[in-house]
Amino acid sequence: MTLDDLRVFVAVCRAGSLSSVARELGCTQSAVSQHVRRLERETGVALLERRPRGVVPTQAGRILENAAAEGISGLDLAVRHLRDLVDGHSGQVRVATGATTVQHFMSDAVVTFRRRHPQVNLEFRTVSSGRGTFDALADGTLDLAWITVGPPVRGIEQRTVVELPWLLAVPATDPLAGRPHLDPAELAEVRLIRLPPNSTSAAHLDAACAERGVHLTYEPSVADWDTALLLAELGVGRAVVPAVPGLPARGESPLRLIPLPGLRPLPVGWAVRRWDALSPPARAFADTVVECRVATSASG
Repeated sequence: MTLDDLRVFVAVCRAGSLSSVARELGCTQSAVSQHVRRLERETGVALLERRPRGVVPTQAGRILENAAAEGISGLDLAVRHLRDLVDGHSGQVRVATGATTVQHFMSDAVVTFRRRHPQVNLEFRTVSSGRGTFDALADGTLDLAWITVGPPVRGIEQRTVVELPWLLAVPATDPLAGRPHLDPAELAEVRLIRLPPNSTSAAHLDAACAERGVHLTYEPSVADWDTALLLAELGVGRAVVPAVPGLPARGESPLRLIPLPGLRPLPVGWAVRRWDALSPPARAFADTVVECRVATSASG
């Protein structure tokens, strides 16, 4: 049993496919199968169940996958810490986020962090799903993820940094544009541009409205908050969005942002595998983002 055997086995369990792992590793499917067979010989149990559309771990396989993933992640983290010790203040911080998030929440923090830690490489990655983000944190291929804080996830720690009130975005010519605020019940009569339907933020908005007995009616969805704001500004539709930093003040654009004080705000912040296991550069970046958010809130 080798470390490579375990790495390949964990990858197969998560992908559910021998062939996709083979493509990712640039080897043959037979080579991937050999890693799994070696583990099955040494453990004496079947670790994978073959199905028409791929493979799934058996009960024994799930036990080995969880233990192997935990051990590999810890080992990779230890190696990174050793490299940081050797390199002094250098290192790498790998963050899962998107362009919208960087613009609204991290632009000042990135500048401040680079000034303080010029030798540390910041790497931003886009992950296609929340599940993919949490898997990447668990296996050590990501250090930090900026997320909409949601239900507990096994093996992941989530920490709220800020709670964002909800706003209704409409063009200045809209009949609702002059309202100082809006009761959530009034949203039942408004067709809205939908936030990404599988996103945690969309689920949070629906749940917050359901708490007030409000069922929302949607237009087609958009990919992110900024697109929803742009369409609202152009008069294409109305959108409920969180009050992300950097939104225009009243009178600075054709967009009007009407507070919805009756809705539970949206919690956003960090997700990590374990706070006490973060590398010093990763912890420093997470703290810098929080520091800059506090400074921005105080100045506002």
